[in-house]
Order: sequence, then C-alpha cells, then structure tokens
Amino acid sequence: MNSAQQQDGLKRGLKNRHIQLIALGGAIGTGLFLGSASVLKAAGPSMILGYAIGGIIAFMIMRQLGEMVAQEPVAGSFSHFAYKYWGDFPGFLSGWNYWVLYVLVSMAELTAVGTYVHYWWPGVPTWVSALVCFAVINAINLANVKAYGETEFWFAIIKVVAVIGMILFGGYLLISGHGGPQASITNLWADGGFFPHGFHGLFMMLAVIMFSFGGLELIGITAAEAADPQKSIPKAVNQVIYRILIFYICSLAVLLSLYPWNQVAAGGSPFVMIFSQIGSTLTANILNVVVLTAALSVYNSGVYANSRMLYGLAEQGNAPRALMKVDRRGVPYMAIGLSALATFTCVIINYLIPAEALGLLMALVVAALVLNWALISLTHLKSRKAMVAAGETLVFKSFWFPVSNWICLAFMALILVILAMTPGLSVSVWLVPAWLIVMWAGYVFKRRRAATHGGAQVAGR
Repeated sequence: MNSAQQQDGLKRGLKNRHIQLIALGGAIGTGLFLGSASVLKAAGPSMILGYAIGGIIAFMIMRQLGEMVAQEPVAGSFSHFAYKYWGDFPGFLSGWNYWVLYVLVSMAELTAVGTYVHYWWPGVPTWVSALVCFAVINAINLANVKAYGETEFWFAIIKVVAVIGMILFGGYLLISGHGGPQASITNLWADGGFFPHGFHGLFMMLAVIMFSFGGLELIGITAAEAADPQKSIPKAVNQVIYRILIFYICSLAVLLSLYPWNQVAAGGSPFVMIFSQIGSTLTANILNVVVLTAALSVYNSGVYANSRMLYGLAEQGNAPRALMKVDRRGVPYMAIGLSALATFTCVIINYLIPAEALGLLMALVVAALVLNWALISLTHLKSRKAMVAAGETLVFKSFWFPVSNWICLAFMALILVILAMTPGLSVSVWLVPAWLIVMWAGYVFKRRRAATHGGAQVAGR
C-alpha cells in the first residue's frame, strides 16, 4: 500500500499482538465448540485424528498464503494474488467467493449464538439472539480498526485462557480422581475402540471437521493494516500448528477422557455438556460464556474480513468504487454496510427455519471454503514460479513446494466427494457449479461495462 493509500484509505492500526490473536480468533469458534458434537456422534474418539489431519492440511495452505502475503502485503490479498499471477477471472472469483464464504460463516456463528443462549434461557428465539449480537458487533467495527483489533484481542484472550484452563482442570480431574469413576483415559478406546464406527465414520466427518479451520486465512486479510507485516505475518502463520495441537488435539483428548463419548448429552456444545454431566455446573456455565464469546469473536472477524475484501475488490475494479469509501478514521463504512446487509439474512433464516439453519449454513460454508483454499493453493503454484523467474528473494517460504500444493488440492477434491455423499450436505456441492456460472456471468458483465465506459476501473461509477 502506497503512502497515498495509507493517508486516505485503510490505516495500519493493527499491532503484532492483534495479528496473532485475530488469526487465532478466526479458527476457534463454532466449528470446534459446537460442530464437534456431530463429529463426536459419528466418529467417536477418532475425531482427534480427524482434527489432526485437517490441521496439517490447513497449516500447509496457511504457509502457502503466508509466503505470498509476506512478499506483498495488500488489502484483499487472495483476490490480488489470483488477479496478478493467474488472471482476471480467478482474481474476480477468489475475491467474491471469499466475501460470500465469510458472510456464510458470519451467519453460522450468529445462529450458534442462539444455541448457546438456549443453555440458560431456552425460551429466547434464536433470531433474537442473532439480531442483538449483529447490532453490537457491527457497531464496534464502525468505530475504527483499533477498536476491532482490541475487541478481537480480548475475545481471543478469553478463549485462550479458557481452553488452557479447561485442559489443566480436566487433567487435574483425571489425575486426582475428582472427575468421578467414569473419568479415565481409557474412554478414548473403551466403548467400541478408537474407531467405534470404523474408519468410515471418521472419513465421512472430514468435511465437517474442515469447517473448524475456516478462518485461519484471516492472516492474509490483516496484511494491509499490519504495522510490520513481513515480521508479524510469518510469525502468525508458524504459530498455527501449535494452536492446532493445543486448542484442538489436547482439548479434545482431555474432554473425551472425562466422560464416555457415547453418553454425552446432545443439544449443545460437548465442552459444556461433559462438564455439566460430571457435576461441575460452575465450569459448564463458564465454558458456555466462553463458547458464546468464541462465536462473537469469529463474527467480529467476519465483519472485518468481509469489509476489507470488498475494499480490495473495489480497488481492483471488481466491485463498485463506492465500496472504497472510508471515514476520517480509516473505516470502510460502505463495505461494512453491504456485508452487514447480506449477513442480516441470517436473522430472517433463523426466524423461518430455526432448527435447520445451522446445518444448512455449515454445509454451504464448507463448499465455499474448499473452493477458497483450492484457489489459494493454485494461485501459490503460479506465484512461486513467477517470483522465482523474476529473481525475487522470498521473505517466507512454504513447505514442500509444489508437493504440498497437490496434496492440499487432492484433499479439497476429497472433501467435495464426501459432501456429495452426505445426506443433507450434498446440496452444497451441487451449488458450486451454479455459483461458478453466476461468478462468470458477473465477470462478463463487469468486463462489458468496463469496455463500454472506456476503462477497466469504472465498475460502479
């Protein structure tokens, strides 16, 4: 970002601590705390292995993204790199796909808020909880980027402290015997083995597991507003693997050791239900506050990510130029407003079909996430070749190029196959071709409009 953009556009108001916690905040939310309920039911203790596999794939993709972002920190980084190294349509597609992805993620998180609130007040409609949180988080993001960064920092701190505290407290209950007679590490294999439903049970849940890791790519979105991106971005990316190890693998291992997996009550987060069932009501209530905070944290990141992606698209001429408007504090208020309008449909969905809302949104998120990550990996293949050919010295390299790219792409294809085979989720796969057609039509319209007005940057004028 040049100096003029710095003065009149987005502001570099995010410090290293913000970048670290924003990346963490995007990855620890409904997918882990609530989505793990369906994974537990289908896969049993083998879900731990599933999250490890998904985490490795996510880490490789984040290294690929990190290489590009550290080399050239810009707003709307996904679409910028696809546009630069691949072509006009891939840039157009990756930007709008990510925007739709995080609109869907935001809708899913707001829906999850209602489920958590039901733990205390079952009579409160889901749409009411979603509406209240929608208003509060958007108000915070309209303040300035520092307000967002500070809010997300403290949201993430709460999650970090709580999950580490849960691991330590759960470990204490296991070792001391205060967790009750059922608390034992043997719960990981006692009831039907580590694979109680065979490998097929775990295999079919890989798509749901990948929902949990959507959000790690927020590292790329923060680049344009990071104070020192060439240091903070690589550091944030490298810490992803440790976060996955601690916050997914360790927490699930401790959790599933405390109580037989096949006796965990349904209707909420397994993290909350297990502590509730072993008689630790206070801990269960505290954890419910944490999972509620986690959902708000991811939605907070969603508002930020969506507005910055729209800003980047407008900067490229792939969205109306009006979306580049910022106030005196550097807040892209037009982009925030459009994203908020799209996300608000979640309130309507929860009013009309509250029982089916979360499952539907999660399926759509996974399909959009697969497309997004595939575009990142493909773009990285092209960017590395271009940068090496240009004689550039890479600031931060990805692992095992190009083998890791092909592994990730094969895994993304596998996830689509699993979605297509899963009742209730298959609709998301069949919507992918329709979505690509819509994107192509939008791209053609944008090109023709640009040609009519005599330039490529007239979209929205």
